[in-house]
Amino acid sequence: MRKIYNFSAGPAVLPEEVLQQAREEMLDWHGSGMSVMEMSHRGKEFTSIADKAESALRELANIPANYKVLFLQGGASSQFAMVPMNLLGKKGKADYVNTGQWSAKAISEARNYGSVHIAASSENEGFNAAPPLEQWRISPDTVYVHYTPNETIGGVEFQWTPDLSAAPGNHDNIPLVADMSSNFLSRPFDVSKFGLIYAGAQKNVGPAGLVVVIIREDLLDIAPLAGTPTMYRYKTHADNVSMYNTPPTYAIYIMGLVMEWLKKQGGLAVIEQRNIAKAKLIYDLIDTSSFYHCPVNPADRSRMNVPFTLSKPGLDDAFLKQAQAHGLIQLKGHRSVGGMRASIYNAMSLEGVQTLVTCMREFEKNHA
Repeated sequence: MRKIYNFSAGPAVLPEEVLQQAREEMLDWHGSGMSVMEMSHRGKEFTSIADKAESALRELANIPANYKVLFLQGGASSQFAMVPMNLLGKKGKADYVNTGQWSAKAISEARNYGSVHIAASSENEGFNAAPPLEQWRISPDTVYVHYTPNETIGGVEFQWTPDLSAAPGNHDNIPLVADMSSNFLSRPFDVSKFGLIYAGAQKNVGPAGLVVVIIREDLLDIAPLAGTPTMYRYKTHADNVSMYNTPPTYAIYIMGLVMEWLKKQGGLAVIEQRNIAKAKLIYDLIDTSSFYHCPVNPADRSRMNVPFTLSKPGLDDAFLKQAQAHGLIQLKGHRSVGGMRASIYNAMSLEGVQTLVTCMREFEKNHA
């Protein structure tokens, strides 16, 4: 049994059942005599692994037939460039919603390829809230709208999917693009409301090295910007079923195991209820304590990443030391914001969160 609870923001905890299966299959996958890491990506063994992973993902997320699923490399950060390269087209203008450090990085990268308009921002609120849709000001000539449903560092999560047709103005046919890296498959979502979704796997669905892209087929017909490398064209990968070059084979294999694990748990609706329960335990403690504080607007608090500070910052190191004694690791907040951050992705157990809450109560009792 594993004796620690890993609250890392990513690479993050994986289901123990998945790791055990991977261990058992490490040297010989299903009698093939090969480890998955040794297989040709074009061989029948690995293509069956990739096909099964995609099929399970489509089933879990109810992905419509007119969407392609791509298994790419470069993490979500590569998508900051690939999205504008492939979608800006001749108009060359896109709208972005700025809610924190990851959306800011996407904005900065997109400006290398075209005109960027900030449709909404929570900067004036210290990036501690999700801008309500009625505040969004979408350009009439924009070609897509990009937002980050969950800001991993700041702990801000949209609890709703933007309906662009309800935003001020007429935007019915504008594709919505989402960086779902840190809340992907943590709850049910309607893929048909998006033109493109991308997510780094290392939070909720697998190890680092894989990024999943779900793209509506009609968007593949947009001519990429001149000079876009072949490897940075979505159509390249769609036309070759993600096998244009050697994909991150082992990461895809692990993702497939995680997909099967999610199905065994009951699917995304069941996982969502677990995630709500886990997050509530921590937020309830914070809200009834004068010792701990979460800066995020309660309506926009993330279920995946819970940032909090202590009333006495000088106690941070002592808190982390006590947490480690309880088997709780990777709780130190991001260097840009300080404090603590508990990342409680799908694979984090309720027991792990309960242990954290017990530790927090004990520490408050001894240091308040």
